[in-house]
Amino acid sequence: MSLSLDRPIGERFFGLRLDTLVRLRWLAVAGQTLAIVIVQWPLGFSLPIGACLAVVALSAWLNLALRLRNPGARRLSDGEAAWLLAYDILQLGALLYLTGGLSNPFAFLFLAPVLISATALSPRTTILLGVLAAACAGLVGIWQMPLPWSDGGAFGPRPVLPTLYLAAIWSALAIAIAFIGVHAWRVAEETRELSEALSATELVLAREQHLSALDGLAAAAAHELGTPLATITVVVKELARALSPDSPMGDDIRLLGEQVERCRAILRTLTSLGSGDAPFDRMPISHILEDVVAPHRNFGITIAVSLPSDRSAEPVIARNPGLLYGLGNIVENAVDFAATRVEVVAVWSEAHVTITVTDDGPGFPPELIDSIGAPYVTSRGRQRWRRPPSAEGEAESTSEGLGLGVFIAKTLLERSGAELAFLNRTPPAHGAEVTIRWPRGLVDISGAAPDAGGAEPVAGRLTA
Repeated sequence: MSLSLDRPIGERFFGLRLDTLVRLRWLAVAGQTLAIVIVQWPLGFSLPIGACLAVVALSAWLNLALRLRNPGARRLSDGEAAWLLAYDILQLGALLYLTGGLSNPFAFLFLAPVLISATALSPRTTILLGVLAAACAGLVGIWQMPLPWSDGGAFGPRPVLPTLYLAAIWSALAIAIAFIGVHAWRVAEETRELSEALSATELVLAREQHLSALDGLAAAAAHELGTPLATITVVVKELARALSPDSPMGDDIRLLGEQVERCRAILRTLTSLGSGDAPFDRMPISHILEDVVAPHRNFGITIAVSLPSDRSAEPVIARNPGLLYGLGNIVENAVDFAATRVEVVAVWSEAHVTITVTDDGPGFPPELIDSIGAPYVTSRGRQRWRRPPSAEGEAESTSEGLGLGVFIAKTLLERSGAELAFLNRTPPAHGAEVTIRWPRGLVDISGAAPDAGGAEPVAGRLTA
């Protein structure tokens, strides 16, 4: 029930499309040009207009060169995107140097390249760009041309802001770069993790459904091959009767008959795997639980399955891949972390069907209980018991991570309408407890359960 990935957890693909950066830079070029023109003429402030427009034109030239030499769909490497964003920071620094430095209200635009990097590039690149942005902000805070202002304005003919005030602006800008960069990176990283984990879940479900479909194909093949094998059996018997006892072909005919019987036995086995309306597509919950726990009984751990004494109203559940995988993964984790015993308890009422899986291991650390089932929780936080026991009679243990297994199991079970709760057993007992509860109308397809508000049974939703 475990899932292996081709690359380690935490190693993600980063990158930006070139078209994205080109479009953003065209937007910056348009905004910068508009701001320079408005400040110079409608507002009447004196700017080094030639130098400012030259800096903006350099960005426009770079955009044209990138567009001509590269297709827009190209995805940049981490380093290539970093160089382009670093240029944007330097270009903004040059414009701010010409227009007042940190006293220019547009200095906050240093945040933009860092924010873009935080959402799509690696943490290392984001940190380097943040340092570059802070350094450029510091330099234009020390060296800059005077802030353009009309004579007699609120700041006087040649406004000079206090050094302490400029230092405060730089500090605020540096803190904003760090805080917003980290926040944007975490949000983007969680989105990437969730997207990859959901993709892994879909792959697991598709694999399980594919295996289920193979069962149906095997049964169909067995049905179709039954008639020709029966014909071959009749012909073999007729040939055996027609041959004399001392015929040299007698041994070959007997061998052929044995092989035909062997083929028919194999086909009878394949027929038991049938799908559609086959008997094993609809099983009581007790049989479902036996199917789930059977692969884990030979690992030195006692697995006890408990059911109510009165089983007259036992739910009948569709044997679908998602539900079996989810329950199997929960049981597997309990077996992995148990010391000696795992208990699987099923109870039902007219309203709910509940399965509880408990073990006698060390249990969940309280600080991780709320995050269990989230994608890429890389450490379960409790110890996996290593068997057999050591010479002193105590089980040795080693830490073990959860990866995506529990996330996939939780997702598949929740798709079936279940609610899951991860708890520790109440002292003096020790160990973990996982409770899975369904509204009975969602899983019971026996026809005896009350209708749950017209909800579609889980069989229809997970096997469609």
